[in-house]
Amino acid sequence: MLPAHFRRIALSLPEAVESAHMGTPDFRVRKKIFATLGPGSAPRCVLKFTIEQQEMFMRVDPSAFAPVDGGWGRKGWTHLHPANAKETIVRDALVTAWRNVAPKTLVAAFDAAVVAH
Repeated sequence: MLPAHFRRIALSLPEAVESAHMGTPDFRVRKKIFATLGPGSAPRCVLKFTIEQQEMFMRVDPSAFAPVDGGWGRKGWTHLHPANAKETIVRDALVTAWRNVAPKTLVAAFDAAVVAH
């Protein structure tokens, strides 16, 4: 998956905006980071997961997901290698990370819209 596709999916989520953290593009909902996009044509991204979500995504696709080194990884922050992942799993991962930081009312509205379709 190309960085432009990752960016498109991230920005398709409700109230998602692109910003930057320490010179790296990030994606936020109401000022809370849910993902970052590393540099280059084959970037390594980072997603905000719980430990349980991190373990689940690593089981589903071990070539695409790995914990971030150190304490951040032990808190659930997870590397994603989008070049190794199918678009559907990247979308699922981004939605999961977005849900982890989005306000409950926004998540409920998102869920209602998904059910309506």
